[in-house]
Amino acid sequence: MHDRAFSFHHESRAALKASVEDVFAHLDDFKKLAAHMGRSSGMMLGSRMDISTDDRQGRTVGSRIVMRGKVLGLSLSLQEVVTLREPPLRKTWETVETNLVVMGRYRLGFELEAFGAGCALRVFIDYDHPSGVFVRWLGAMLGKTYARWCTQQMVSDAAREFGVSTDAAA
Repeated sequence: MHDRAFSFHHESRAALKASVEDVFAHLDDFKKLAAHMGRSSGMMLGSRMDISTDDRQGRTVGSRIVMRGKVLGLSLSLQEVVTLREPPLRKTWETVETNLVVMGRYRLGFELEAFGAGCALRVFIDYDHPSGVFVRWLGAMLGKTYARWCTQQMVSDAAREFGVSTDAAA
């Protein structure tokens, strides 16, 4: 799966006041990592997604994560699989099934790098626009905004949990 090329990329970064081990342990929990999807938000037009995992809870390569929800009466869903997990430095996962409006298939992940008493966090998404004439148009209009929102939410949630470092690195 890692060899798949995607058309678009976005990333967000922060320097955190915590060790790579502590941040990895927090982000390794999909319920915490994807908490922004479970909250009602303007980006989700007031809706939210329900998040479920297999018995491995998204903490091993091959583990699966499912999200389902409705936006403006449209049923949305996706299934992701963990493709790389190297504690405490990096983790990636990719969609294997999508029924989304502004984004097609994607690879999402994070990387951590230790510095001093803290660490640098980078959250990235590589993605394609959805297929289909109408949703492709929506993807072209809103995909970049959604990608930025998603990665920034993950970084912001981690910054609230651990605090932002004013030391170098991000």
